[in-house]
Amino acid sequence: MPPQSAGGRPTWLESFLVYRKPVVVSLAFLGFSAGLPYLLVFSTLTAWLRDEGVSRSAIGFFAWVGMMYSIKVVWAPFVDRLKLPWLDSRLGRRRSWMLVAQVGIMAALLGMSWVGSDQLTLLAILALAVAFSSATQDIAIDAYRIEAAPANDQAALSAAYILGYRSALLVSGAGALYAAEYLGWVAAYQVMAVCGGVGLVTTLLIPRPALANDESPPEPDGDRSTWPGFQVMFLAPIADFFVRNGRFAVFLLSFIALYRLSDITMGIMANPFYLDLGYSKLEIANIAKGLGFALSILGSFLGGVLVVRWGVLITLLIGGVAVALTNLLFAALALTEPNLIWLGLIIGADNLSGGIAATSFIAYLSSLTHTAYTATQYALFSSLMTLPGKFTSGFSGIAVDSVGYPVFFIGAGVLGIPAIVMVLYLIHRESEPIVRA
Repeated sequence: MPPQSAGGRPTWLESFLVYRKPVVVSLAFLGFSAGLPYLLVFSTLTAWLRDEGVSRSAIGFFAWVGMMYSIKVVWAPFVDRLKLPWLDSRLGRRRSWMLVAQVGIMAALLGMSWVGSDQLTLLAILALAVAFSSATQDIAIDAYRIEAAPANDQAALSAAYILGYRSALLVSGAGALYAAEYLGWVAAYQVMAVCGGVGLVTTLLIPRPALANDESPPEPDGDRSTWPGFQVMFLAPIADFFVRNGRFAVFLLSFIALYRLSDITMGIMANPFYLDLGYSKLEIANIAKGLGFALSILGSFLGGVLVVRWGVLITLLIGGVAVALTNLLFAALALTEPNLIWLGLIIGADNLSGGIAATSFIAYLSSLTHTAYTATQYALFSSLMTLPGKFTSGFSGIAVDSVGYPVFFIGAGVLGIPAIVMVLYLIHRESEPIVRA
């Protein structure tokens, strides 16, 4: 092991060498598989709809498709416990669920390409199918990631995961826009469906997670004669979290719900915002997606290193403050004439801060799970992480039409203040020498 610096803190060299581990590399490919569908039912889909003349109010309601990711905790217990016939004995529980979800994503994306924007209701149903399959894949991948390596490697796994995830966002964002420009939206979504094959191949090649427990979690104590299956699958994971954290569990869940509220709320209006300002699809692809991708990757790896060096809470604070401030920069951009330099600077700052925040937050959520209920508890956390933002973003189109882009982005920035205050409290609580029951 590389030497440690004074005080037992890992050196910068040690912090970076963790990215060479095979399990860390594999998480990059799984991250790609997880990230590919997201924009295809989110901002890329809104660009398609806007390009076809669909109203902004209708586009805003498409944000509710993304709420499928926020309610995945409802079926996470089944992914956590149920063994798929035939596949489970060959791939294990996590990988078998990944494979089924990946097939569903590819099939639904092909369906979206065939339906097109002329049939909005059917398009929305297929988008829901993509989101459902994608959310199911996320449940399995998150559990695999947490079980693939010990806690001290989770920040590195999170950074590698985000590297792959952001790479997929580049493909499904800028790549889809390029494809739409030259081939049309139908072909663009078909190309994206083919890219889903990366997930299939990865799932078949990676080993079972090193810390996996393929046995069912123990049943909770108490009366087992009434709804024993419901107790084990739904109540036990939640009860475990409250038992371990006591009354403080309510604060933790509130913090999880609020940390990403600011950037998720404004996210769905990003591409319509760029188009309404007068930027072309190619300019958006080159700057908003290309440069943004590079800086988000830098932010992700920087976030992983900062977690190792300074701890997860300090890194969460840095990311939370930066994300809120960059939303205010978008308000300023809305008041200026189209300028590619300003667009690049502001989007670069937004993606850099978002990368730091995302890496540290994933590592923090991973630390809150219990290995007996990995998939269910992490699904609960990630559902809470996105649900408030997805719900409020559904009204973003109405808000923009009512008050304009500048006020909308200022409001989105203000939504980040409660999370910043809560991180400060977590830092203060951790520094207190008091031993709590």
